[in-house]
Amino acid sequence: MPSEPLEAEFAFPPALSPAQEEEYRTLDTEGPLALSRHHTNTLVNDKDNDRVSIHDLKEHYKHDGIHLVEFEPGKGEDPREWGFGRKWFITASTSFLCLAVALGSSIVTGDLEGPAKEFHAPQEMINLTVTLFVIGFGFGPLLFAPLSEVVGRKPIYSISIFLYFIFTLPSALAPNRATLIVSRGLAGLAASAPMCNVGGSVADIWAVKERGMPMAIFSGTIFLGPCIGPLIGGWIGERAGWRWLYWVLFIFTGVCFIFTLFIPETLAPVLLNRKAARLRKETGDDNNKTLEELERAPLLETLQIAISHLSFVYALLYLLFFAFPIAFGEIRGFSPGITGTTFVSIMIGVIAALAVMPYQEKIYHRVTADGSFPEARLYPMMLGAIILPIALFIFAFTGAYRHVHWIGVCVSGTIFGFSMIVLYIAANSYIVDSYSDYAASAIAAKTLMRSCLGAVVPLFVTQMFHAMKFQYAGLLLALVACVIGPMPFIFYRFGGQIRKRSSRATTAQRGQGFKSDPNATGH
Repeated sequence: MPSEPLEAEFAFPPALSPAQEEEYRTLDTEGPLALSRHHTNTLVNDKDNDRVSIHDLKEHYKHDGIHLVEFEPGKGEDPREWGFGRKWFITASTSFLCLAVALGSSIVTGDLEGPAKEFHAPQEMINLTVTLFVIGFGFGPLLFAPLSEVVGRKPIYSISIFLYFIFTLPSALAPNRATLIVSRGLAGLAASAPMCNVGGSVADIWAVKERGMPMAIFSGTIFLGPCIGPLIGGWIGERAGWRWLYWVLFIFTGVCFIFTLFIPETLAPVLLNRKAARLRKETGDDNNKTLEELERAPLLETLQIAISHLSFVYALLYLLFFAFPIAFGEIRGFSPGITGTTFVSIMIGVIAALAVMPYQEKIYHRVTADGSFPEARLYPMMLGAIILPIALFIFAFTGAYRHVHWIGVCVSGTIFGFSMIVLYIAANSYIVDSYSDYAASAIAAKTLMRSCLGAVVPLFVTQMFHAMKFQYAGLLLALVACVIGPMPFIFYRFGGQIRKRSSRATTAQRGQGFKSDPNATGH
Protein backbone atom coordinates (compact mmCIF):
# COMPACT_ATOMS: atom_id res chain seq x y z
CA MET A 1 0.00 0.00 0.00
CA PRO A 2 1.67 3.26 -1.09
CA SER A 3 2.49 5.90 1.47
CA GLU A 4 0.54 6.35 4.67
CA PRO A 5 -3.11 5.27 4.59
CA LEU A 6 -5.65 7.89 3.58
CA GLU A 7 -7.69 7.49 6.76
CA ALA A 8 -4.72 8.56 8.89
CA GLU A 9 -5.07 12.05 7.45
CA PHE A 10 -8.55 12.64 8.90
CA ALA A 11 -7.59 12.03 12.54
CA PHE A 12 -7.41 14.84 15.08
CA PRO A 13 -4.63 14.87 16.30
CA PRO A 14 -2.66 12.94 13.63
CA ALA A 15 -2.97 9.19 14.09
CA LEU A 16 0.61 8.55 12.99
CA SER A 17 3.61 9.98 14.81
CA PRO A 18 6.14 11.99 12.76
CA ALA A 19 8.51 9.00 12.84
CA GLN A 20 5.85 6.62 11.56
CA GLU A 21 4.79 9.02 8.82
CA GLU A 22 8.41 9.36 7.70
CA GLU A 23 8.69 5.57 7.55
CA TYR A 24 5.64 5.32 5.28
CA ARG A 25 6.90 8.19 3.15
CA THR A 26 10.53 7.07 2.88
CA LEU A 27 10.26 3.29 2.81
CA ASP A 28 6.77 2.75 1.42
CA THR A 29 6.55 -0.38 3.52
CA GLU A 30 4.80 -1.74 6.58
CA GLY A 31 5.76 -3.40 9.82
CA PRO A 32 8.53 -2.63 12.31
CA LEU A 33 11.72 -1.69 10.51
CA ALA A 34 14.33 -4.39 10.37
CA LEU A 35 17.64 -4.96 8.66
CA SER A 36 17.77 -6.88 5.43
CA ARG A 37 18.27 -10.59 6.02
CA HIS A 38 21.70 -10.22 4.41
CA HIS A 39 22.91 -7.97 7.23
CA THR A 40 23.48 -9.09 10.79
CA ASN A 41 24.95 -6.05 12.52
CA THR A 42 23.33 -5.23 15.83
CA LEU A 43 21.56 -1.88 16.00
CA VAL A 44 20.29 0.19 18.87
CA ASN A 45 16.53 -0.04 18.85
CA ASP A 46 14.07 2.70 19.69
CA LYS A 47 13.58 2.19 23.43
CA ASP A 48 9.93 3.20 23.49
CA ASN A 49 8.80 1.19 20.49
CA ASP A 50 11.36 -1.66 20.49
CA ARG A 51 11.99 -1.07 16.82
CA VAL A 52 14.82 -0.11 14.53
CA SER A 53 14.75 3.58 13.63
CA ILE A 54 15.36 5.07 10.19
CA HIS A 55 18.42 6.84 11.57
CA ASP A 56 19.86 3.51 12.73
CA LEU A 57 19.24 1.96 9.34
CA LYS A 58 20.98 4.81 7.57
CA GLU A 59 24.01 4.61 9.83
CA HIS A 60 24.20 0.87 9.34
CA TYR A 61 24.19 1.02 5.55
CA LYS A 62 26.65 3.92 5.47
CA HIS A 63 28.97 1.83 7.63
CA ASP A 64 28.69 -0.93 5.01
CA GLY A 65 29.83 1.45 2.27
CA ILE A 66 26.41 2.13 0.76
CA HIS A 67 25.92 5.65 -0.62
CA LEU A 68 22.36 6.39 0.46
CA VAL A 69 20.53 8.52 -2.08
CA GLU A 70 18.35 11.15 -0.40
CA PHE A 71 16.70 14.44 -1.28
CA GLU A 72 19.12 17.37 -1.13
CA PRO A 73 17.55 20.19 0.92
CA GLY A 74 16.95 23.43 -0.93
CA LYS A 75 17.16 21.97 -4.44
CA GLY A 76 13.45 21.29 -4.92
CA GLU A 77 13.87 17.54 -5.19
CA ASP A 78 11.59 16.88 -2.24
CA PRO A 79 7.91 17.39 -3.23
CA ARG A 80 7.37 19.15 0.10
CA GLU A 81 9.77 21.88 -1.06
CA TRP A 82 7.79 22.65 -4.20
CA GLY A 83 6.05 26.00 -4.57
CA PHE A 84 2.52 26.57 -3.33
CA GLY A 85 1.17 27.01 -6.86
CA ARG A 86 2.42 23.60 -7.91
CA LYS A 87 1.16 22.01 -4.68
CA TRP A 88 -2.32 23.48 -5.09
CA PHE A 89 -2.50 22.35 -8.72
CA ILE A 90 -1.73 18.79 -7.60
CA THR A 91 -4.24 19.03 -4.73
CA ALA A 92 -7.01 20.36 -6.97
CA SER A 93 -6.30 17.95 -9.83
CA THR A 94 -6.18 14.82 -7.68
CA SER A 95 -9.27 15.93 -5.76
CA PHE A 96 -11.09 16.19 -9.09
CA LEU A 97 -10.13 12.59 -9.78
CA CYS A 98 -11.80 11.49 -6.54
CA LEU A 99 -14.84 13.60 -7.37
CA ALA A 100 -15.14 11.84 -10.73
CA VAL A 101 -15.07 8.46 -9.01
CA ALA A 102 -17.56 9.48 -6.32
CA LEU A 103 -19.93 10.91 -8.94
CA GLY A 104 -19.63 7.76 -11.02
CA SER A 105 -20.83 5.62 -8.15
CA SER A 106 -24.04 7.54 -7.55
CA ILE A 107 -24.99 9.77 -10.49
CA VAL A 108 -26.66 6.84 -12.29
CA THR A 109 -29.22 6.57 -9.48
CA GLY A 110 -30.75 9.71 -10.96
CA ASP A 111 -32.62 7.47 -13.44
CA LEU A 112 -32.40 3.71 -12.98
CA GLU A 113 -35.90 3.17 -14.30
CA GLY A 114 -35.02 4.51 -17.76
CA PRO A 115 -32.67 1.69 -18.84
CA ALA A 116 -34.96 -0.88 -17.18
CA LYS A 117 -37.84 0.25 -19.40
CA GLU A 118 -35.77 0.61 -22.57
CA PHE A 119 -34.15 -2.82 -22.26
CA HIS A 120 -37.23 -4.50 -20.77
CA ALA A 121 -35.06 -5.65 -17.87
CA PRO A 122 -35.93 -6.32 -14.22
CA GLN A 123 -35.07 -3.34 -12.03
CA GLU A 124 -32.80 -5.55 -9.91
CA MET A 125 -30.67 -6.26 -12.97
CA ILE A 126 -30.22 -2.57 -13.77
CA ASN A 127 -29.32 -1.94 -10.13
CA LEU A 128 -26.22 -4.01 -10.85
CA THR A 129 -24.83 -0.88 -12.51
CA VAL A 130 -24.32 0.45 -8.99
CA THR A 131 -23.39 -2.86 -7.37
CA LEU A 132 -20.60 -3.77 -9.77
CA PHE A 133 -19.16 -0.26 -9.80
CA VAL A 134 -18.89 -0.24 -5.99
CA ILE A 135 -17.40 -3.74 -5.88
CA GLY A 136 -14.61 -2.35 -8.04
CA PHE A 137 -13.72 0.04 -5.20
CA GLY A 138 -12.90 -2.92 -3.00
CA PHE A 139 -10.92 -5.03 -5.45
CA GLY A 140 -9.24 -2.37 -7.59
CA PRO A 141 -6.83 -1.15 -4.88
CA LEU A 142 -5.48 -4.69 -4.49
CA LEU A 143 -4.00 -4.20 -7.97
CA PHE A 144 -3.39 -0.46 -8.22
CA ALA A 145 -1.85 0.11 -4.78
CA PRO A 146 1.08 -2.31 -5.21
CA LEU A 147 1.63 -1.16 -8.81
CA SER A 148 1.96 2.45 -7.71
CA GLU A 149 4.85 1.44 -5.44
CA VAL A 150 6.75 0.31 -8.53
CA VAL A 151 5.84 2.87 -11.20
CA GLY A 152 4.62 5.81 -9.09
CA ARG A 153 1.35 7.63 -8.65
CA LYS A 154 1.22 9.55 -11.94
CA PRO A 155 1.19 6.54 -14.32
CA ILE A 156 -1.44 4.81 -12.19
CA TYR A 157 -3.64 7.91 -12.21
CA SER A 158 -3.35 8.20 -15.99
CA ILE A 159 -4.01 4.52 -16.67
CA SER A 160 -6.86 4.32 -14.17
CA ILE A 161 -8.74 7.42 -15.35
CA PHE A 162 -8.16 6.59 -19.03
CA LEU A 163 -9.70 3.14 -18.55
CA TYR A 164 -12.52 4.69 -16.51
CA PHE A 165 -13.08 7.14 -19.36
CA ILE A 166 -13.07 4.39 -22.01
CA PHE A 167 -15.36 1.99 -20.14
CA THR A 168 -17.91 4.74 -19.47
CA LEU A 169 -18.49 5.19 -23.21
CA PRO A 170 -20.14 1.76 -23.74
CA SER A 171 -22.59 2.62 -20.95
CA ALA A 172 -23.72 5.75 -22.80
CA LEU A 173 -24.03 3.85 -26.09
CA ALA A 174 -25.25 0.55 -24.63
CA PRO A 175 -27.51 -1.29 -27.11
CA ASN A 176 -28.54 -3.82 -24.47
CA ARG A 177 -28.50 -4.42 -20.73
CA ALA A 178 -25.51 -6.76 -20.83
CA THR A 179 -23.29 -4.05 -22.33
CA LEU A 180 -24.46 -1.54 -19.73
CA ILE A 181 -23.83 -3.83 -16.76
CA VAL A 182 -20.47 -5.23 -17.87
CA SER A 183 -19.06 -1.82 -18.79
CA ARG A 184 -20.10 -0.44 -15.40
CA GLY A 185 -18.25 -3.24 -13.63
CA LEU A 186 -15.10 -2.57 -15.63
CA ALA A 187 -15.42 1.18 -15.08
CA GLY A 188 -15.68 0.70 -11.31
CA LEU A 189 -12.59 -1.49 -11.24
CA ALA A 190 -10.63 1.05 -13.29
CA ALA A 191 -11.82 4.03 -11.25
CA SER A 192 -10.57 2.74 -7.90
CA ALA A 193 -6.98 3.99 -8.12
CA PRO A 194 -7.64 7.60 -7.02
CA MET A 195 -9.49 6.37 -3.92
CA CYS A 196 -6.38 4.58 -2.64
CA ASN A 197 -3.73 7.06 -3.83
CA VAL A 198 -4.99 10.65 -3.66
CA GLY A 199 -4.76 10.87 0.13
CA GLY A 200 -1.15 9.80 -0.21
CA SER A 201 -0.53 12.46 -2.87
CA VAL A 202 -1.71 15.14 -0.48
CA ALA A 203 0.59 13.76 2.23
CA ASP A 204 3.46 13.63 -0.30
CA ILE A 205 3.53 17.36 -0.89
CA TRP A 206 2.14 18.96 2.30
CA ALA A 207 3.73 18.80 5.73
CA VAL A 208 1.36 17.94 8.59
CA LYS A 209 1.08 21.53 9.80
CA GLU A 210 0.15 22.70 6.27
CA ARG A 211 -2.50 20.11 5.48
CA GLY A 212 -5.55 21.74 7.04
CA MET A 213 -7.08 23.39 3.96
CA PRO A 214 -5.82 20.85 1.39
CA MET A 215 -7.34 18.01 3.41
CA ALA A 216 -10.58 19.97 3.83
CA ILE A 217 -10.89 20.31 0.05
CA PHE A 218 -9.97 16.70 -0.55
CA SER A 219 -12.32 15.40 2.16
CA GLY A 220 -15.11 17.44 0.60
CA THR A 221 -14.80 15.42 -2.62
CA ILE A 222 -14.66 12.14 -0.70
CA PHE A 223 -17.64 12.74 1.57
CA LEU A 224 -19.81 15.07 -0.51
CA GLY A 225 -19.21 13.54 -3.94
CA PRO A 226 -21.57 10.57 -3.48
CA CYS A 227 -24.35 12.98 -2.44
CA ILE A 228 -23.74 15.35 -5.35
CA GLY A 229 -24.31 12.46 -7.78
CA PRO A 230 -28.04 11.99 -7.09
CA LEU A 231 -28.44 15.76 -6.79
CA ILE A 232 -27.41 16.47 -10.38
CA GLY A 233 -28.35 13.02 -11.69
CA GLY A 234 -32.00 13.50 -10.82
CA TRP A 235 -32.27 16.63 -12.94
CA ILE A 236 -30.29 15.16 -15.85
CA GLY A 237 -32.38 12.01 -15.86
CA GLU A 238 -35.62 13.99 -15.70
CA ARG A 239 -34.77 16.51 -18.41
CA ALA A 240 -32.42 14.63 -20.78
CA GLY A 241 -32.84 10.90 -20.15
CA TRP A 242 -30.70 8.20 -18.59
CA ARG A 243 -28.07 8.06 -21.34
CA TRP A 244 -27.04 11.63 -20.63
CA LEU A 245 -26.09 10.57 -17.11
CA TYR A 246 -23.31 8.57 -18.71
CA TRP A 247 -22.47 11.20 -21.31
CA VAL A 248 -21.96 13.80 -18.56
CA LEU A 249 -19.80 11.34 -16.63
CA PHE A 250 -17.88 10.48 -19.81
CA ILE A 251 -17.12 14.15 -20.50
CA PHE A 252 -16.10 14.82 -16.89
CA THR A 253 -13.76 11.83 -16.74
CA GLY A 254 -12.22 12.93 -20.03
CA VAL A 255 -11.37 16.31 -18.52
CA CYS A 256 -9.93 14.54 -15.47
CA PHE A 257 -7.76 12.36 -17.71
CA ILE A 258 -6.26 15.49 -19.27
CA PHE A 259 -5.38 16.66 -15.74
CA THR A 260 -3.49 13.42 -15.07
CA LEU A 261 -1.14 14.15 -17.97
CA PHE A 262 0.10 17.26 -16.18
CA ILE A 263 0.23 15.94 -12.60
CA PRO A 264 3.89 15.45 -11.60
CA GLU A 265 5.10 12.38 -9.75
CA THR A 266 5.04 12.92 -5.96
CA LEU A 267 5.81 9.53 -4.38
CA ALA A 268 9.12 9.97 -2.57
CA PRO A 269 10.49 6.39 -2.93
CA VAL A 270 9.88 6.45 -6.69
CA LEU A 271 11.54 9.86 -7.10
CA LEU A 272 14.52 8.72 -5.04
CA ASN A 273 14.79 5.44 -6.94
CA ARG A 274 14.89 7.38 -10.21
CA LYS A 275 17.62 9.61 -8.79
CA ALA A 276 19.60 6.57 -7.61
CA ALA A 277 19.30 4.93 -11.03
CA ARG A 278 20.53 8.12 -12.68
CA LEU A 279 23.51 8.36 -10.31
CA ARG A 280 24.45 4.72 -10.88
CA LYS A 281 24.38 5.30 -14.62
CA GLU A 282 26.38 8.54 -14.44
CA THR A 283 29.00 7.36 -11.94
CA GLY A 284 29.10 3.63 -12.56
CA ASP A 285 28.92 3.12 -8.80
CA ASP A 286 26.31 0.48 -7.93
CA ASN A 287 26.51 1.44 -4.25
CA ASN A 288 24.25 4.44 -4.91
CA LYS A 289 20.98 3.10 -3.49
CA THR A 290 17.93 4.35 -1.66
CA LEU A 291 16.85 3.13 1.74
CA GLU A 292 13.61 1.91 0.19
CA GLU A 293 15.50 -0.26 -2.31
CA LEU A 294 17.47 -1.85 0.52
CA GLU A 295 14.59 -2.40 2.91
CA ARG A 296 11.56 -3.24 0.77
CA ALA A 297 9.97 -6.49 1.84
CA PRO A 298 6.93 -8.29 0.42
CA LEU A 299 3.70 -8.03 2.32
CA LEU A 300 3.13 -11.48 3.82
CA GLU A 301 -0.03 -10.86 5.73
CA THR A 302 -3.25 -8.92 5.25
CA LEU A 303 -4.80 -8.01 8.55
CA GLN A 304 -8.44 -8.96 8.92
CA ILE A 305 -10.44 -6.50 11.00
CA ALA A 306 -14.14 -6.78 11.70
CA ILE A 307 -15.43 -3.22 11.57
CA SER A 308 -19.20 -3.68 11.65
CA HIS A 309 -20.02 0.00 12.15
CA LEU A 310 -18.11 1.20 9.09
CA SER A 311 -19.57 -1.46 6.81
CA PHE A 312 -23.10 -0.91 8.10
CA VAL A 313 -22.91 2.88 7.73
CA TYR A 314 -21.42 2.63 4.23
CA ALA A 315 -24.22 0.25 3.25
CA LEU A 316 -26.76 2.71 4.67
CA LEU A 317 -25.41 5.50 2.46
CA TYR A 318 -26.07 3.46 -0.68
CA LEU A 319 -29.36 2.28 0.76
CA LEU A 320 -30.51 5.91 0.98
CA PHE A 321 -29.75 6.36 -2.72
CA PHE A 322 -32.68 4.00 -3.33
CA ALA A 323 -34.83 4.71 -0.24
CA PHE A 324 -35.00 8.49 -0.78
CA PRO A 325 -36.64 8.05 -4.22
CA ILE A 326 -39.25 5.80 -2.57
CA ALA A 327 -39.95 8.31 0.21
CA PHE A 328 -40.10 11.34 -2.08
CA GLY A 329 -40.88 9.96 -5.54
CA GLU A 330 -43.27 7.07 -4.93
CA ILE A 331 -44.91 8.20 -1.69
CA ARG A 332 -44.97 11.99 -2.18
CA GLY A 333 -44.92 12.23 -5.97
CA PHE A 334 -41.80 14.41 -6.22
CA SER A 335 -40.07 14.63 -9.59
CA PRO A 336 -36.63 12.99 -10.01
CA GLY A 337 -34.97 16.40 -9.98
CA ILE A 338 -36.57 17.47 -6.71
CA THR A 339 -35.89 14.03 -5.21
CA GLY A 340 -32.21 14.39 -6.08
CA THR A 341 -32.15 17.82 -4.45
CA THR A 342 -33.19 16.28 -1.12
CA PHE A 343 -29.70 14.78 -0.85
CA VAL A 344 -28.56 18.26 0.12
CA SER A 345 -29.83 17.35 3.60
CA ILE A 346 -27.17 14.63 3.93
CA MET A 347 -24.52 17.03 2.64
CA ILE A 348 -25.45 19.54 5.36
CA GLY A 349 -24.90 16.86 7.99
CA VAL A 350 -21.55 15.90 6.46
CA ILE A 351 -20.34 19.51 6.45
CA ALA A 352 -21.48 20.00 10.07
CA ALA A 353 -19.58 16.89 11.17
CA LEU A 354 -16.40 17.93 9.38
CA ALA A 355 -16.66 21.32 11.07
CA VAL A 356 -16.91 19.93 14.61
CA MET A 357 -14.46 17.03 14.33
CA PRO A 358 -11.39 19.18 15.18
CA TYR A 359 -12.87 19.64 18.67
CA GLN A 360 -12.17 15.96 19.24
CA GLU A 361 -8.50 16.92 19.51
CA LYS A 362 -9.19 18.69 22.80
CA ILE A 363 -10.98 15.65 24.17
CA TYR A 364 -8.16 13.39 22.98
CA HIS A 365 -5.44 15.42 24.71
CA ARG A 366 -7.42 15.59 27.94
CA VAL A 367 -8.08 11.84 28.01
CA THR A 368 -4.48 10.95 27.11
CA ALA A 369 -2.83 13.21 29.70
CA ASP A 370 -1.37 10.09 31.37
CA GLY A 371 -0.47 8.36 28.12
CA SER A 372 -1.83 7.83 24.60
CA PHE A 373 -3.95 4.78 23.79
CA PRO A 374 -6.08 3.93 20.72
CA GLU A 375 -9.39 3.80 22.59
CA ALA A 376 -9.15 7.57 23.16
CA ARG A 377 -10.19 7.91 19.49
CA LEU A 378 -13.61 6.38 20.14
CA TYR A 379 -15.48 9.32 21.70
CA PRO A 380 -16.90 10.61 18.37
CA MET A 381 -17.83 7.04 17.48
CA MET A 382 -19.77 6.76 20.74
CA LEU A 383 -21.68 9.91 19.81
CA GLY A 384 -22.36 8.60 16.32
CA ALA A 385 -23.55 5.27 17.69
CA ILE A 386 -26.17 7.11 19.75
CA ILE A 387 -27.51 9.47 17.08
CA LEU A 388 -27.45 7.02 14.13
CA PRO A 389 -30.48 5.07 15.40
CA ILE A 390 -32.26 8.37 16.04
CA ALA A 391 -31.76 9.33 12.38
CA LEU A 392 -33.10 5.97 11.22
CA PHE A 393 -36.14 6.04 13.51
CA ILE A 394 -37.04 9.50 12.18
CA PHE A 395 -36.51 8.27 8.61
CA ALA A 396 -38.75 5.24 9.14
CA PHE A 397 -41.69 7.11 10.66
CA THR A 398 -41.62 10.25 8.54
CA GLY A 399 -40.70 8.83 5.12
CA ALA A 400 -43.46 6.24 5.17
CA TYR A 401 -46.43 8.61 5.26
CA ARG A 402 -47.45 11.09 2.58
CA HIS A 403 -49.26 13.34 5.09
CA VAL A 404 -46.05 13.85 7.12
CA HIS A 405 -44.14 16.92 5.93
CA TRP A 406 -41.14 16.12 3.74
CA ILE A 407 -38.85 18.14 5.99
CA GLY A 408 -38.93 15.26 8.47
CA VAL A 409 -37.14 12.96 6.04
CA CYS A 410 -34.60 15.68 5.30
CA VAL A 411 -33.95 16.12 9.02
CA SER A 412 -33.22 12.41 9.26
CA GLY A 413 -30.84 12.78 6.31
CA THR A 414 -28.95 15.59 8.03
CA ILE A 415 -28.61 13.62 11.27
CA PHE A 416 -27.52 10.57 9.30
CA GLY A 417 -24.88 12.58 7.40
CA PHE A 418 -23.50 13.88 10.69
CA SER A 419 -23.39 10.45 12.35
CA MET A 420 -21.87 8.86 9.25
CA ILE A 421 -18.85 11.15 9.31
CA VAL A 422 -18.15 11.03 13.05
CA LEU A 423 -18.41 7.23 12.95
CA TYR A 424 -16.23 6.98 9.86
CA ILE A 425 -13.41 9.23 11.05
CA ALA A 426 -13.32 7.89 14.61
CA ALA A 427 -13.41 4.23 13.59
CA ASN A 428 -10.70 4.67 10.97
CA SER A 429 -8.52 6.61 13.42
CA TYR A 430 -8.95 3.76 15.88
CA ILE A 431 -7.82 1.23 13.26
CA VAL A 432 -4.76 3.31 12.36
CA ASP A 433 -3.86 3.80 16.02
CA SER A 434 -4.36 0.14 16.90
CA TYR A 435 -2.38 -1.19 13.93
CA SER A 436 -0.12 1.76 13.21
CA ASP A 437 2.74 -0.38 11.86
CA TYR A 438 0.34 -2.19 9.52
CA ALA A 439 -2.23 0.58 9.09
CA ALA A 440 -2.38 0.48 5.30
CA SER A 441 -3.09 -3.25 5.24
CA ALA A 442 -5.69 -2.92 7.99
CA ILE A 443 -7.41 -0.13 6.06
CA ALA A 444 -7.26 -2.16 2.84
CA ALA A 445 -8.97 -5.11 4.53
CA LYS A 446 -11.63 -2.80 5.95
CA THR A 447 -12.20 -1.13 2.57
CA LEU A 448 -12.68 -4.46 0.82
CA MET A 449 -15.22 -5.60 3.41
CA ARG A 450 -17.03 -2.25 3.37
CA SER A 451 -17.24 -2.05 -0.42
CA CYS A 452 -18.57 -5.59 -0.80
CA LEU A 453 -21.32 -4.97 1.75
CA GLY A 454 -22.24 -1.61 0.22
CA ALA A 455 -22.33 -3.18 -3.23
CA VAL A 456 -25.01 -5.75 -2.42
CA VAL A 457 -27.45 -3.12 -1.08
CA PRO A 458 -28.91 -2.20 -4.51
CA LEU A 459 -29.84 -5.83 -5.07
CA PHE A 460 -32.38 -5.98 -2.24
CA VAL A 461 -33.20 -2.51 -0.95
CA THR A 462 -36.17 -1.74 -3.23
CA GLN A 463 -37.77 -5.14 -2.70
CA MET A 464 -37.16 -4.83 1.04
CA PHE A 465 -38.94 -1.48 1.33
CA HIS A 466 -41.83 -2.63 -0.87
CA ALA A 467 -42.35 -6.06 0.70
CA MET A 468 -41.91 -5.04 4.35
CA LYS A 469 -43.55 -1.65 3.86
CA PHE A 470 -41.48 1.49 4.23
CA GLN A 471 -41.90 2.09 7.95
CA TYR A 472 -41.04 -1.49 8.96
CA ALA A 473 -38.03 -1.71 6.66
CA GLY A 474 -36.78 1.56 8.14
CA LEU A 475 -37.55 0.31 11.63
CA LEU A 476 -35.49 -2.83 10.99
CA LEU A 477 -32.48 -0.70 10.05
CA ALA A 478 -32.93 1.43 13.17
CA LEU A 479 -33.08 -1.68 15.36
CA VAL A 480 -29.90 -3.06 13.77
CA ALA A 481 -28.22 0.27 14.53
CA CYS A 482 -29.38 -0.10 18.15
CA VAL A 483 -27.94 -3.61 18.37
CA ILE A 484 -24.47 -2.61 17.13
CA GLY A 485 -24.58 0.73 18.95
CA PRO A 486 -22.81 -0.52 22.11
CA MET A 487 -19.75 -1.68 20.11
CA PRO A 488 -17.64 1.48 20.53
CA PHE A 489 -18.40 1.48 24.25
CA ILE A 490 -17.36 -2.18 24.47
CA PHE A 491 -14.15 -1.47 22.56
CA TYR A 492 -13.43 1.49 24.81
CA ARG A 493 -13.73 -0.73 27.87
CA PHE A 494 -12.12 -3.93 26.58
CA GLY A 495 -10.13 -2.80 23.53
CA GLY A 496 -6.83 -2.91 25.36
CA GLN A 497 -7.38 -6.53 26.36
CA ILE A 498 -8.43 -7.46 22.83
CA ARG A 499 -5.29 -5.89 21.34
CA LYS A 500 -3.06 -7.86 23.72
CA ARG A 501 -4.09 -11.01 21.85
CA SER A 502 -2.76 -9.68 18.54
CA SER A 503 0.92 -9.77 17.63
CA ARG A 504 0.33 -6.94 15.14
CA ALA A 505 -1.54 -4.46 17.33
CA THR A 506 0.05 -1.67 19.33
CA THR A 507 0.61 -2.43 23.01
CA ALA A 508 -0.26 1.07 24.27
CA GLN A 509 -2.70 0.86 27.18
CA ARG A 510 -4.80 3.34 29.11
CA GLY A 511 -3.07 4.89 32.15
CA GLN A 512 0.46 3.69 31.40
CA GLY A 513 1.83 6.56 33.44
CA PHE A 514 3.77 8.48 30.77
CA LYS A 515 2.90 11.90 29.48
CA SER A 516 1.70 12.11 25.91
CA ASP A 517 4.11 13.75 23.53
CA PRO A 518 2.51 16.23 21.11
CA ASN A 519 4.86 14.89 18.43
CA ALA A 520 3.93 11.25 18.98
CA THR A 521 0.85 9.19 19.45
CA GLY A 522 2.14 6.62 21.88
CA HIS A 523 2.70 3.69 19.55
